[in-house]
Amino acid sequence: MKEPIYYIVNASVLPEVFSKVIETKALLRTGRAKTINEAVRTAGISRSAFYKYKDYVFPFYETNKMKLVSIALMLEHIPGVLSKVLDAIAEVDGSILTINQNIPINEVAMVSISFETANMKKDVEELILEIESIPGVKSLNIISRE
Repeated sequence: MKEPIYYIVNASVLPEVFSKVIETKALLRTGRAKTINEAVRTAGISRSAFYKYKDYVFPFYETNKMKLVSIALMLEHIPGVLSKVLDAIAEVDGSILTINQNIPINEVAMVSISFETANMKKDVEELILEIESIPGVKSLNIISRE
């Protein structure tokens, strides 16, 4: 696989869609939009344009940052539920940094997980939906995104 080549280009000479992709990502990152649909609608671009460019367009200050996500989950006290959550993160090349699991109370355990997203093969939003669909995951909240 070829190494990517990066350029620093003044945004005024680029097609408007690139600025709108960055705006969409900012809406999601800051929580001003809760879903990709809401963010692209607010920014004024199509979902397909967002998905086409999202992994290739970044503000200058963002390109070298390690991207982290921290999530809080309520998991039923059923063997293998946490393992399936961790497997879902690993399958998309998320790099797990911390896991904190409390003792189950009333058959439910609180778990927090922080993971790096820089090399993930899927959007965080898609991964979250996958994790939420795992049997035994009662709830999931994003605590932070960096």
